Amino acid sequence: MLAIVLMMALGLLVAGAVAVYVAYPHRGEQLPVAPQLGDAMRRGVDALPVLEDSESRV
Repeated sequence: MLAIVLMMALGLLVAGAVAVYVAYPHRGEQLPVAPQLGDAMRRGVDALPVLEDSESRV
């Protein structure tokens, strides 16, 4: 029972983080309550590798 509750809480936390990212930093706006969190999210996404147009067409 405890494992189910913990997994549900983790799922809600991840879904909330995705919703906050899409609502603010993805559009280039600052989070109204915690701008440091938005900056950290943006730095984390910028660190991920991205395929360029020439690399995506195989």
